[in-house]
Formats: sequence, C-alpha cells, structure tokens
Amino acid sequence: MRVSYSDGYYVPLPDGHPFPMAKFPALNRRLQAEGLLAPADVVTPRQADWTDLRRVHTDDYLSALAHGTLSDRAERRMGLPWSKRLVYRSRLAVQGTINAAFMALTDGLSANLAGGTHHAFPDHGEGFCVLNDVAVAIRVLQTACWVRRVLIVDLDVHQGNANAAVFADDDAVFTFSMHGAKNYPFEKPPSSLDVPLDDDTTDAPYLKALRTYLPKTLDAVQPDLVFYLGGIDVAADDRFGRMALTRDGLHARDRYVLEQLRARGLPVALLLSGGYAETPDRTADLHAITHREADRVYGAASSPAA
Repeated sequence: MRVSYSDGYYVPLPDGHPFPMAKFPALNRRLQAEGLLAPADVVTPRQADWTDLRRVHTDDYLSALAHGTLSDRAERRMGLPWSKRLVYRSRLAVQGTINAAFMALTDGLSANLAGGTHHAFPDHGEGFCVLNDVAVAIRVLQTACWVRRVLIVDLDVHQGNANAAVFADDDAVFTFSMHGAKNYPFEKPPSSLDVPLDDDTTDAPYLKALRTYLPKTLDAVQPDLVFYLGGIDVAADDRFGRMALTRDGLHARDRYVLEQLRARGLPVALLLSGGYAETPDRTADLHAITHREADRVYGAASSPAA
C-alpha cells in the first residue's frame, strides 16, 4: 500500500501542549519496523497549492495563515500556535491527502499518515485543525472529474463539524459521522448521517451501531471513493475521548469497515484523525491498528502490483 508521508508532518510545539505532534514520525517508524510499510511505498508530498486551498478556504483566512496575522482569538480557537512551519506542515498534510485520494482510485487502497482534519472550516481553524484536507481533496477530485460520489466515513470521537458544514448543500458528498453525543464540538451541524453515542460506550454497543448503519450507507451511496477517518480517540483512557473501546474493539472496528469496503470493491483512503493517548508512541501504536487490519483484510492486494 502506498502512503503519503513527510518528515515535515512534525513541527515542534511548546512544552506541555496537548496535541501529540510526535505521533506522525512515530507511526511511520512503527509501520516500517513492523514490515507494514516499505520505504518504496512512501510518497512524499509537496505543499498543497494555494489555488487548491482556495477551493474550500476563504482568501482572508489563507492570507492570515500565510502572513501570520491571525487574531489571538482565532489562534486559540485553532488550538495550535501559529508559525511558518505549522503552515508548511498543514499544506504538506493536505497534499498528502490529495495524493492518497488519487492513489486510492488507482490502487484501491492508500493512506496518508496524517490528515482527517475535520474541524477546519472555510474561514477558520479549530480543534487542532488548520486546513481541511478531506474537503480540499474532494474539491480537487471533483474539479478533475475523477469522482461523482464521495463518502466520508468519520469514526473519530468528535463529530466532523466542518465537513458537515462544507458539504451541506453538495449531494455528491455523503458525510457519515459516528461520534460522542456530548463531546466536542458542542454545536454540531448536521451530517448526511449522524450516529451519536453516549459517553463510556463499550465495544459491543459501538460495533452494533456500526454494523447497523455502515452497510446501509455504503449500499445507498455507492461512492466512487471513501475517505476513512479512523480516529482512535474512541479508545478507553484517551485524554479527550470519554468513550471506552478496548484495543480489541479498535481492531474489530477497523476490520469490519475495511471488510465492508473491500467486499464492495470501493477505493479507500485511510486517514488518522484524532488520538490522544498517554504518549505519542502509544498514540501511534493505536493508529497503526488501522494499517494492521488493512494488511489482514487486503493482504497482497494492498500492493499496487497485485
């Protein structure tokens, strides 16, 4: 499986900052150490073009990012301190998802070892999300006439509020979000389908909800491409998750999603989304579950040569 990754995905943050930026290089190292990723599988993205970013984001917001003129309030809302390296990193990650989308359409399965920044609105960032990689990638694909119908399967514990808002009037994009009902964001624009879950939801009810709604969605939408935002902040003991999935539950979740997608022959781009375990290494280990299950479900078929 080809993946997008760059060492530029990491940017230093102030001591004590809650976002685990080191999870990105840690995941790359872990996947290579486990033999799930070969150096030849890694496609290094360039920065996303400003023209492509404007397909989703406003000129005023992009100008403030480019020139470092975000207000203190806007920076607090974004949750990350502005820097030139942060903007560079965010543009790399967007292009990583654009590349992963094209690779998925070509190969059937791909990944970006970042992405899923589903809280970045056209005119502002929030929730540790600067630029909306999925929304930009979809607009690029639509402009190039590569897709007619796209499905976002968002299993992050936090509802994909920005994707819901961006695609509210676009019948060609179906947003499916299964998330904590009482967790951030506290104002949730309606997705095409929202599946809200209670705090402390455990493996069995979580998987029951997924098995109830995902197959019906896949069969109804019949997408040309699926973006899978496999956030691992649904795991027990996640610092911001408030849910209670075990490690086995995460494996079962990802295995089920990927089996459903493969059975229907649907191209899929895997994205990280959120995860806030005790350490970046622990967070990366949980993110790697998606890739372990992709190897199990697709096996040799995950190689472009297969």
